[in-house]
Amino acid sequence: MSSDAGWNPAFVTAAGLRLRVGRHGAGPPLLLITGIGAHIDMWAPFARLAGERELIAFDAPGVGMSQRPRLPLRMGGLAGVARELLDALRLDRVDVLGYSFGGALAQELARRAPDRVRRLVLCATGPGLGGSPPRPLAALMLATPARYYHPRLLALTVPHIAGGRTAREPRALAEQAATRLQRPPDPLGYAYQLYAITGWSSLPWLHRLEHPSLIVAGEEDPSVPLRNARLLATRLPDARLHVVKGGGHLFLLDEPQNVVGPIRGFLDAD
Repeated sequence: MSSDAGWNPAFVTAAGLRLRVGRHGAGPPLLLITGIGAHIDMWAPFARLAGERELIAFDAPGVGMSQRPRLPLRMGGLAGVARELLDALRLDRVDVLGYSFGGALAQELARRAPDRVRRLVLCATGPGLGGSPPRPLAALMLATPARYYHPRLLALTVPHIAGGRTAREPRALAEQAATRLQRPPDPLGYAYQLYAITGWSSLPWLHRLEHPSLIVAGEEDPSVPLRNARLLATRLPDARLHVVKGGGHLFLLDEPQNVVGPIRGFLDAD
């Protein structure tokens, strides 16, 4: 997503880290938290359809153009960074949409700063330890950031990670390729993200998150199998589940037009 589309990236210091932040549009604020290794420009397919709201996104520490911390952070530490980013941006309360790894971080943020979160949208994500693991080949591909570094590696790995339309239609992957390869994550920053989520689980405390929540999951997601979404929807006190028929892990990127309606409807509801 280029700045001429209204994204207006800037650098903001939060928790002592220099983070690349983008703000796009106007209206009620929606904080977007990316998947592992992803940078803010990858939100473009969703952002075009998001409706009348302000989108706030940031490159996670060690990803995109954001500074890597000196030592790795666990999920609680990353939630602290997100909370301090809201402080720096003078945002008292936001809706939060977390995608994959970002969905885990969104849960942690809602747990540690419940008054800063109005509604939760959890996409292609799960509760961590105690949920259903990725398919073995998807897990192997997710363990490395190779897909961000070379077009051939992207073509070899992402269909196994994504499933859905990205796996079925070569054109869908080609549409994502240039943006995905534009700002690869720092290899150590990617390793830090893997460290952050290893052993993490929201299952012990999900029942205490009272925020209205929408769980969106791909029916054919090899990286976060559908059972994870059903588990989240069962454990969260005020949750509803939307299953993307035939959808894979990247439904917000490869078929956003089929998903944005339920998300907008949920966020706009009284």
